[in-house]
Amino acid sequence: MADRFHAGVPFAVVAEATAAAVAAAAPANATAFALTSTAFTQGGIIPKVHECTSGGQTDPGRRNESPPLTWSGGPAGTRGYALVMRDLDNNNLIHWVIYDIPADVTSLPQNVEHAYRPTAPAGARQIYYRGSASLYGYQGPCSPWSVNTYRFTVHALDRAALTELGSGSSTTTAARVISGASLGTAVLSGES
Repeated sequence: MADRFHAGVPFAVVAEATAAAVAAAAPANATAFALTSTAFTQGGIIPKVHECTSGGQTDPGRRNESPPLTWSGGPAGTRGYALVMRDLDNNNLIHWVIYDIPADVTSLPQNVEHAYRPTAPAGARQIYYRGSASLYGYQGPCSPWSVNTYRFTVHALDRAALTELGSGSSTTTAARVISGASLGTAVLSGES
């Protein structure tokens, strides 16, 4: 097979030089998009305070408070953020969707208000959870007979507002719209 050339230079040499130039153009201080919590570590146990209070749960330690979450290293061009929480062991059941988080916000406090438009972060909106509880926002882990894995995924978005979503949107519709506007994701998983 004949060698391929570009401007008299073997193609393999051109491709290698191009790849090196692209790598060199990346900022030296670029950090990976990451999601963390002070409540639990990657793969760790989600504290009881973040577990649901619905479905006949009577343990006073359970308060259905969303965990504090912080992210860093969002990709260039990020205009907003959204977060989706899923129960991976229950058919990827969506437990929480919060979106229209401003681009200058890089954390969610513990116990985000259960409201369509929570007080903090200002401007954010949440989807109504229609499951074992009926409320806007966070619905904590509710697995009384098994240990399940819950995945929190923060999406960096290509726009500041997801105007096609509203107070009556479903969690699955919201997750689809968020994925379509996502520039990148950071993930944190825990067990409960």
